[in-house]
Amino acid sequence: MPDFTEQTRRKFLLCGASAAGGLAAASDFSFAQQFSPTPECKDGHEPTQRQSDGPFYKPRSPQRADLREPGSAGRAMELSGLVLTRSCKPIAGALVDLWHADEKGDYDNSGFRYRGHQFTDTQGRYTFRTIMPAVYTGRTRHFHVKVQAPNQPVLTTQLYFPDEPQNRRDGMFRRELLMRMAKREGDPAAHFDFVLDLA
Repeated sequence: MPDFTEQTRRKFLLCGASAAGGLAAASDFSFAQQFSPTPECKDGHEPTQRQSDGPFYKPRSPQRADLREPGSAGRAMELSGLVLTRSCKPIAGALVDLWHADEKGDYDNSGFRYRGHQFTDTQGRYTFRTIMPAVYTGRTRHFHVKVQAPNQPVLTTQLYFPDEPQNRRDGMFRRELLMRMAKREGDPAAHFDFVLDLA
């Protein structure tokens, strides 16, 4: 992931290609159109709740939408959504950085397995292909995310899976950060719309 202090400079170089790539990735997954926004965005909506980035964040992750690794035993899944203002306007070119544990509950601290970033397309959309992260001691299943609109502060938060027994025992868990899961055959599909503290 680019250093956030360098994000603006690098965005102008990368955003055009990234937005086109993000649009193609989003159009690959028609399931994304089945969801209503999460949280449901209404004019003047509260921004997405902030949470700690935890001890395993690494800057300068690779720019990519597919985080899957060859030979992984983890269950494949897709995460998509929008980046919006409080007035529900989509934000183009917003940086979305995702990282999470692998299928054994471990984080890759020497490389960039299950780490990557992308920029939203012209309609504020992002899509990642990855795996279901494992539950590990003290934590329920979750994703870590940083989101930044161009030239704006960074939102750091975590996303949670519904119906996880460990949710009740994880002190970090917040219902407001639950993803919506698609009910369809095959690999699971999750959706979450980030609402940034912008008018």
